[in-house]
Amino acid sequence: MKASGLLTIGRSPAPNPPGRAAFRSGRPSGHLTRQAVLRRASATPPCTGPSACAGPPPAKLCSMLLLGPPVLLFALITWQVVAGGPLVGADERLSRALVHPDRASELLADLGNVEVAVPVLVIALAYAALRGRATGVDRWWLPPAAGAAAMVLVPAVVAPLKEWTDRPGTPAVPPAVGYYPSGHTATAVVAYGAATLLLQPLLRSPAVRRGLIVLCGVLVLGVSFG
Repeated sequence: MKASGLLTIGRSPAPNPPGRAAFRSGRPSGHLTRQAVLRRASATPPCTGPSACAGPPPAKLCSMLLLGPPVLLFALITWQVVAGGPLVGADERLSRALVHPDRASELLADLGNVEVAVPVLVIALAYAALRGRATGVDRWWLPPAAGAAAMVLVPAVVAPLKEWTDRPGTPAVPPAVGYYPSGHTATAVVAYGAATLLLQPLLRSPAVRRGLIVLCGVLVLGVSFG
């Protein structure tokens, strides 16, 4: 009995048969649990087409789509003014038809005044900076700084262009030159456009974002018409 006991003590325990450890742990060996499968499936959703996993467009692409057409249009109009193209004749005929502007036109033009447009941009700059800092966004100060720098550069860019184009005014304004590009329109484009770009990422509703873009376009067109 003693020898048998010694032999029993010195003998290594028999290995568990295959599947016993897995049976004790409650799941078969080498297989994932149902929860793990569900987690993997939710983490990597399947793609059903080339555009299914494309995701939203990057912010730089949206900015290019928003700013590209106005820049190209401005370049085309400037070329027509400098070269004396057909657009200049159409502008002169339209100016003679609008030689007596009404009160509504004056109010629309006033929307491009520095006293009106710049405070709107300042409010958007402050709101974007506060939201970015509160949410811990990396380099939260960069978009507001870019918007402020664009507004500061308006007179530095517009004044040389006025001197270069040497465009005379319409019959509705005092006789002089340097009426193109319009300082009111440039101020409205930069102020309202920068405010729109700053507020776009902060708005959750797509309808509100689209409405803000439409409002910006209406304001710029109204200032240009006035």
